[in-house]
Amino acid sequence: MSINQATPQDWNRIRQKQPATDESLMKVYLDMAEAEDVDVVNKPDHYNTGNIECIDAIEESMSSVAFKGYLKGNCMKYLWRYDYKGKQVEDLQKAQWYLARLLNQVVFENEDI
Repeated sequence: MSINQATPQDWNRIRQKQPATDESLMKVYLDMAEAEDVDVVNKPDHYNTGNIECIDAIEESMSSVAFKGYLKGNCMKYLWRYDYKGKQVEDLQKAQWYLARLLNQVVFENEDI
């Protein structure tokens, strides 16, 4: 079976056989995130190390057309997986974040027209 043919029931069966993480370990991570007020959607720590945010470096490394494709692809990725990874709200918020970034890019480019 290909991943595209997998049903939610297939994913649940796999999760039961092989949980993504140990539940106690997951609680530790969630407690740490709450304690630190980590914004995993808008400012995830792992993308904000160094002098430049990762998304800005990616944008600078690409043409406008390529960057818009990157943003669109990330929207699609998070919409595709939101029902399967166990973090529906977070994945939809991430899709929304990339869509807002794409919309801002398109609006900015069309201001001069």
